[in-house]
Amino acid sequence: MDQQIMDIAISYDLYAGEPDRDGQQGWECLPDGKVRFRLRAGDAKTVSIDKFGDETHPLTKDEDGYWTGDIDIGRGFQYIFVKVDGADVLNPYLPIGYGACRPMNFIDVPVDDMAGWDDLEDVPHGAVSRMYYPSEVTGKHEICLVWTPWNYTPAKKYPVLYLQHGYGENEIGWVFQGHVGRIADRLLAEGKMEEMIIVMGNGMAGSRRADFRSSRQLFPEIILKDLIPFIESRFSVLTDREHRAMAGLSMGSYQTSMVTMSHPELFAWVGVFSGFMHAPWSPDVHEPHMDILDDKEKFNTAFRVFYRAMGTEDTYWAAFAGDDAMLAPKGLNITRETFPGGHDWTVWRRCIRSFLPRIFR
Repeated sequence: MDQQIMDIAISYDLYAGEPDRDGQQGWECLPDGKVRFRLRAGDAKTVSIDKFGDETHPLTKDEDGYWTGDIDIGRGFQYIFVKVDGADVLNPYLPIGYGACRPMNFIDVPVDDMAGWDDLEDVPHGAVSRMYYPSEVTGKHEICLVWTPWNYTPAKKYPVLYLQHGYGENEIGWVFQGHVGRIADRLLAEGKMEEMIIVMGNGMAGSRRADFRSSRQLFPEIILKDLIPFIESRFSVLTDREHRAMAGLSMGSYQTSMVTMSHPELFAWVGVFSGFMHAPWSPDVHEPHMDILDDKEKFNTAFRVFYRAMGTEDTYWAAFAGDDAMLAPKGLNITRETFPGGHDWTVWRRCIRSFLPRIFR
């Protein structure tokens, strides 16, 4: 089985099973990019690997009772379902993360041109702290993760990036799926980014008093009323707009757009990854935060960097192309990049690696 060190939300070391109890189960990345699966499933009649609803690959039961197969599921980070007799089963012998509003198995297949981006060797590593903060908005305590550089000291003040995940994920996504801490460690060691603190909140946080949709739209209020004041009281940080950034992917990109475009007095650096300037479910509804796009001078003065990036195979490409057409005649200073891939963590790792060196310069 593959013994590389990985960030996994629930299990931090791959476990291949005990031979006298549950057998040698697990997975392995093969040299040709395929993934070899070897799993047990009791008296199951069928076992298959479902690539997040896109395609299904059946496994074959061997004479020893293991379900096996060498499968091409693509490169990069891939969420998968293990289907046993048609039912989704969370398998304890495969990596486990959190996405799609549930614990999920995933496989991380190496990508050739991303090799070394997040290697653990040869660089000092920062810390990721889990913090609990009281929320006036939700009426309960919320959770955030905070990455600090390896040489963090309260004797110095740091700029802050507030970095948000997508729908169905939570505050652990950027660390475990996105590898942002390891990417930042290496960029910092190579002198390619400024020292900063990265804060990751739970964009799905909601009040027990709110309905489902309004609860996931509470985060813009949470970050302004609760999270920023908490971070600025707990860590040694700079508190002016020139030293405050926000970025996010998918749902987090929409939250980023709402917060930063409504409050340019608070943020000078913005990253919108696979991103939405406005609500994709109601594109014809006017949203006040969009008004700044019609004020070229105000927008270009406010944002030192406004960065948009997306995958060339993203399922939301039509929405992004619509934003391209809407923005084109406005003369706004917006940087736009595309990367190979879809609406997935492989693209978002590329986004954050490109964005971090651009901010706080």
